[in-house]
Amino acid sequence: MSYQVLARKYRPATFSEVVGQEHILQALENSIKHNKLHQAYMFSGTRGVGKTTIARVFAKCLNCLEGDNPQPEPCNACTACEEIKAGRHIEFLEVDAASRTGVDDMRELLESVQYKPANARYKIYLIDEVHMLSKSSFNALLKTLEEPPPHVMFLMATTEVEKVPKTVLSRCLQLNLKIIPETQIRDHIQSLLELENIQFDEESLALIAASAQGSIRDGLTLLDQAIAHGNGALNSDQVKALLGTIDQSYIIELIKHVAASDGDGAYVALNKITELNVEYEQVLKIIISVFHNISLHQQLQNSEDASIRLLAESIDPQVIQLHYEIALNALSKFHIHPHPKQALELCILRMLAFQPLSEGAAPKIEKKNSKIAEDPAIAKQNTLAAEKTIKEEIQPKETPVEVQTIEEAVTEESSIPSELDMQSWNSIFNELNLSMFVSQVFSEFEFVSFADNILTLKKSDELINPTEGLKTEFLEAISTQLGQKISLIIESGEVIASPAAIEIEKAQNQLNQDKDALLENAAVKDILDSFGGKIIDESIKKVSQ
Repeated sequence: MSYQVLARKYRPATFSEVVGQEHILQALENSIKHNKLHQAYMFSGTRGVGKTTIARVFAKCLNCLEGDNPQPEPCNACTACEEIKAGRHIEFLEVDAASRTGVDDMRELLESVQYKPANARYKIYLIDEVHMLSKSSFNALLKTLEEPPPHVMFLMATTEVEKVPKTVLSRCLQLNLKIIPETQIRDHIQSLLELENIQFDEESLALIAASAQGSIRDGLTLLDQAIAHGNGALNSDQVKALLGTIDQSYIIELIKHVAASDGDGAYVALNKITELNVEYEQVLKIIISVFHNISLHQQLQNSEDASIRLLAESIDPQVIQLHYEIALNALSKFHIHPHPKQALELCILRMLAFQPLSEGAAPKIEKKNSKIAEDPAIAKQNTLAAEKTIKEEIQPKETPVEVQTIEEAVTEESSIPSELDMQSWNSIFNELNLSMFVSQVFSEFEFVSFADNILTLKKSDELINPTEGLKTEFLEAISTQLGQKISLIIESGEVIASPAAIEIEKAQNQLNQDKDALLENAAVKDILDSFGGKIIDESIKKVSQ
């Protein structure tokens, strides 16, 4: 077989060729330069980030014959370097722990530990995927690992370091490899394509680097597939077809319609996507990625994509966070849905259904996000229509409510005084036309002050803030009652004389009066004294006249 895959053909032969992992390479080079070598090294990290590769290069550095001591960089020319690279060096034993998990395999491996190397400085044992060893194998390794002969070096690699016993980890110098940044993967892929004289475009590199998810090996494997799929060249359309991705412009168009609460437009945009015969789960992942980029740009202003910048300026951050959570929740349940297309459609429908209100949010009758780019004439007409409708009929669910104001078409002067006290407020509250739930919530709030049309209430620390819809209904009722527009401020603190507390106190006082009246009855008192009885509060009922 003459062809060799890129991951093997361009496997790093020196530390300088390794992509990323500078913190690991620096530690190994310094330990060699200062002759402070540990007896065992544990390389841990996700797949394809260079664990085994770095261990092999390190083994070549230890046994390189170019000098009298281990070298910070192997020469790759001496017999030791060439034999370790080819995997036939007699003093370099590379073991796959997944295929040799038994204690007998470990004992066989350690039988040669006591013998000094014949043609090298160190006898090196490289155990790959060490977490696959059995408990008995680990126990057989412990003693040798803790006090090996001076000519023995253990190098171990694992993707699941948490499965390695702590007794083993404590005897090793642990080196945790990081995932490779996307930019470094892209640059590395580009350099290899230039060496191979393969045509490519920048978008193809970005797609492959993103799909690699921090793994150089995964990136090179995808690159091999893309080259084969593109008949020796990289084309963005063919790479997208290979990876099951689509042009981000389709997703941008869909998100614009969702943010504008335009269900018809969202359906058309989603239909364009489904016509491309792409993987629906991949579409959902791209939507999540776009929301992530928008949210980042809103905080850091770091995106170079014009469409991302426009959406970040157009959509409220609260809307982005809500849609992001909806998409994540849909992705977590994607595999259990019997129809992937329906799962994606339902996710979009949920985004359209849940539109959080925030300061400056557009009224529902517009059915558009006022910040989304649209025809100026249509936007003006929608705005005028919205203002006219608001004057005719208040839309309570659309009013901003952190410090909230209800606009009432009240022209006559109010007969209510500009200031209230707690007693008059409690009387007014009981006359408000509120739904049962709103009345129950605000009855727990205590009156603080009312001046300059600003009503200040206080809630206990244990209660959460009421939702915007509850505040809107409450403010509409109190504004109607007082005949003037009212602003609301809610503070937190100790609540003593809320309307609910006063009603409870009144009910208790009435109950006490009724009990006293019963006890004054001679017949009732005689029965209680004779039988040692007592009056149960819940049994006292008011008899209607």
